[in-house]
Amino acid sequence: MANTSAVYARIDTNLKDSAEDILSKLGISPSSAIQMLYSQIVLTKGIPFDLRLPSAKPLAVGAMTREQLDAELQKGVDSIKAGKVYSADEVDATLAKEFGI
Repeated sequence: MANTSAVYARIDTNLKDSAEDILSKLGISPSSAIQMLYSQIVLTKGIPFDLRLPSAKPLAVGAMTREQLDAELQKGVDSIKAGKVYSADEVDATLAKEFGI
C-alpha cells in the first residue's frame, strides 16, 4: 500500500460543492485534484497559478461622464505627444493579459 497522509481543510460549503460538481463531470475525485495541485506545487516550486489582485475592469465609454471621457482622451493625446504609441497587436495583447478581453 502507498505511503499516504490525510489533508484536512475547512472551506466554504458552496465552494466545495461547486468544485466537486465540476470535478465529478471531469471524472476526477477531490483527492486526485488535491494530489494534482500538490504535484504542481512541487514541480513549479510554488503556487502553479498567478496570485495577484485583479485589475480593475475598463469602464465602458457609455458609462463615463463627459469629464471622465475628456480626461481619458486627454491621456491619449498626451501619450501620443510624448511618443508613446502602440500597434493594434500590442494593445490587443495588453487587454487580453490584463483584462481577459
